[in-house]
Amino acid sequence: MNKLDNKAIDRLFEAILSLENKEECACFFDDVCTIQELTSIAQRLEVAKLLCEGKSYIEINKLTGASTATICRVGKCVNYGSGGYKTAINKLDKKG
Repeated sequence: MNKLDNKAIDRLFEAILSLENKEECACFFDDVCTIQELTSIAQRLEVAKLLCEGKSYIEINKLTGASTATICRVGKCVNYGSGGYKTAINKLDKKG
């Protein structure tokens, strides 16, 4: 069983998948998240991208301002997680 297997979480994922463009996404996340939460999520995705590119923790810290604790936590997810970061990064890279 997936650790995110829950009806409310499923509904959230369905809501996100139903959004049709960046503007709808921005409006939804503006309502759902604080700016700090959204900034943290965006920073984690950027950290994951840089880790996948082989950047060092020091380089990533300088580029993103992320703490080494955050970089380490994201690194564990990139290397041992469910593959979500890598999937998203690969899809973004293909879009250009």
